[in-house]
Amino acid sequence: MITIDGSEGEGGGQMVRNALALSLVTDQPFRIDNIRANRSKSGLMRQHVTAIEAACAIGSAVCEGVAVGARSIVFKPGRIVAGDYRFAVGTAGSAGLVLQTILPPLLLADRPSRLTIEGGTHNTHAPPFDFIDRTYLPLLRRMGPLVTARLVRHGFYPAGGGRIDIEIEPAPLMPVDLIERGNPVDVGATAVMALLDDDIGMRELASARAILDWPESAFRLERLSNPVGPGNVLLLEAVFEHVTEIVTGFGQLGVPAQSIGSQAATRMLGYLNSAAFAGPYLADQLLLPMAMAGRGTFTTVSPTKHTQTAADIIRRFLDAAIRFDRHPNGAFLVTIGT
Repeated sequence: MITIDGSEGEGGGQMVRNALALSLVTDQPFRIDNIRANRSKSGLMRQHVTAIEAACAIGSAVCEGVAVGARSIVFKPGRIVAGDYRFAVGTAGSAGLVLQTILPPLLLADRPSRLTIEGGTHNTHAPPFDFIDRTYLPLLRRMGPLVTARLVRHGFYPAGGGRIDIEIEPAPLMPVDLIERGNPVDVGATAVMALLDDDIGMRELASARAILDWPESAFRLERLSNPVGPGNVLLLEAVFEHVTEIVTGFGQLGVPAQSIGSQAATRMLGYLNSAAFAGPYLADQLLLPMAMAGRGTFTTVSPTKHTQTAADIIRRFLDAAIRFDRHPNGAFLVTIGT
């Protein structure tokens, strides 16, 4: 049995999610202790429990010790079973992070699956639906499987209530090399508003526009009809020939709208000024499918502790060499496989 110390590296919930996915993919049980030890509130949260329950459902698995607040679990995988599944976080916890857990094993199933996941779709510390749909899934489709996603309803913190639907057509994962992002195609900035004053979004857009040299027509306000609860997200999108990067700023109580806009724009500018194919969040997402494919390469910005921890967990389950080398253009070249 593989034993993991959840306090190592980045020390967050990603270690649990990646271990669950890899356990199902490799049919290896694991134990993880000190779960989320590096967080202000340690142990499993509701969204992690839902991810574990989902992994048990699609993988005929058994998990010992699973409960909100638990700091240790033992997970024993079974056979991956495709089908129609519905999972609800029950809070504003991320629906996307539940998907991140069960998508890799379902890519290996013997027939298609359909998923409905309810919870948060746009919340901090998780990839928003737009990133999953327009940044990550197009690259996954290049590797072979056909995975499509639909946003049925937005879900913001604290109300939650969002819903995403996913259809998965499994196929063998093929190695890809993602080095050059190609020529720029389009840019856009959207402030999404739900039951909040439009002035908040306008100030976010104005502060982003002051940093990004984008045409005025690229900036727009979107008002949601019939939202579950209040919320706001700023989406900055840069489309290239081979990849789309989305940088997100989440409206937060007590944080000035101008700060949300300027911080997101500064992060986007850093990506645009680099030669990297993948931003830091996409780098996290690419490691696991490439390791499952047996080989792959991509360039990224300086690897975060989050990315390095993901690589460490992958090495526990798969015989995968993962290297981070500085590329001559200033980006980092990530190589998976021998």
